[in-house]
Amino acid sequence: MLYSLRRSERAKNTRIIVKPGKIEVVAPLKVSERRIKAFVEAQQDWIRAAVKRIADKVQAVPDLAPAQYADGATVTFQGRQIPVQIKPTTTKTVRIQLHGDTAFIVYLPISVDQQQSSELIRQGMTRWMKQQARQHATTLIEKHAPRSGLFPRSLRIKTQKSRWGSCGPHNDINLNWLLMLAPPAALEYVVIHELCHIKHKNHSKDFWQLVAEHLPDYQQQRRWLKQHGASLMRGL
Repeated sequence: MLYSLRRSERAKNTRIIVKPGKIEVVAPLKVSERRIKAFVEAQQDWIRAAVKRIADKVQAVPDLAPAQYADGATVTFQGRQIPVQIKPTTTKTVRIQLHGDTAFIVYLPISVDQQQSSELIRQGMTRWMKQQARQHATTLIEKHAPRSGLFPRSLRIKTQKSRWGSCGPHNDINLNWLLMLAPPAALEYVVIHELCHIKHKNHSKDFWQLVAEHLPDYQQQRRWLKQHGASLMRGL
């Protein structure tokens, strides 16, 4: 059974973490690999059951991505399903353009064959979404940061499979571009959430009060992300 091993100074006992597509064993520094291997072998039935349980759960989550990126397929953007229109081009790269709110115009190089086109369009759409995430997040930071002096040192747009954002010890903010699939209010909530961590490095009462000052209905956005987040995390 394949698994990754992570040593931890804080771990008191060896434990197994099962995630979609990944089995991780966390062990204290001094535990021998022989004992770790024996522990994993003894837990194989539990691991198989956990893998199946997670696979069934993932399969039950609606997939927002189209089966194929082709003319007429729909792509989720800011909570809306927007159809794709493909136009051939002599340029060498895929270019994405949002035509109002009615269509994604995908300029696809004529040199690309049909077998490659879906993946190339997906990659192009991902790049476009990341650019949009930076633009929208920057606008939201400019809107909310001056109010309470919540100015981040930097903004990074990342691909993450387990969190929407983070604020580092030096006030560097990371945001998950997959938030561009969610309605705009969800992105605003996450941006505010991370900005408020500049002042409060915890989830104390004062922290949530500051979030509420910027976004009174933040709890509604939290609930939306909890309800629909698994679908968003599956990506494009």
